[in-house]
Order: sequence, then structure tokens, then C-alpha cells
Amino acid sequence: MSKLLLNLRHVGNDEYHDVCTLLDQHRIAWYRTEPSPWGISNGGLWIRDDDDLARARDVMGEYQRERSVRMRAEREQALQDGSAETFRGLLQRRPGFVALVLLGMVGAAALVLLPFMLLRG
Repeated sequence: MSKLLLNLRHVGNDEYHDVCTLLDQHRIAWYRTEPSPWGISNGGLWIRDDDDLARARDVMGEYQRERSVRMRAEREQALQDGSAETFRGLLQRRPGFVALVLLGMVGAAALVLLPFMLLRG
């Protein structure tokens, strides 16, 4: 029976291709399920053979450790050279967008807190 190795929610194309390549290199049979049209499921990478699952998890764990180190180093480099996305940079580039998002957050908080305020007074 097939087992889910990787839910594709929030997985970028680069990570997806890296994992597929790794599985192929280690001769682990896999397949992909596509996301549902209504957004209920985001698809996933499945291991076909239960006997390969432990090996696939080991390969995936090593890949994730290496990727974590690499991504943190890239983020640190981007912060140092000033190319990283920051709140200040976003505010300077898209002030209207930031204002609308903040207004939406205040509105959502007000809706959540409104029943408590009405009960108090």
C-alpha cells in the first residue's frame, strides 16, 4: 500500500524537483497526486512500496537538513547584502498594499473582540 512522503502544500517547485530527483537517484518508486480543483487537497508525493518507505524517509530527512542549512545561509546572505524582503522594504515598495493588509487585520481583530466589548457594556 502506498504511503504519503510529502504533502505538497507550501512546497516550491525547486524543492519538489529536488525531492523527485533524489527519489529517482535512490531508485525509490514514487508517484504524485495532483491538487484538487477546489483547494481541498494540495496533492502529494507517495511512495509506492512500503518496503522503501524507511529508506525514503532517511533520504528525505538528510535532504531537509541540508536544505535548512542552505536556506538559512542564503537568507543570512540576503540580509547582509540588503536584498532580503523586509517589512520596511515592502512598506516602501507597496505602501497601499501594506495599509490594506493592516486595515484588514484591525478589522478582523475588531470583529473577534466585538462580542466581548458588547457584553461588558
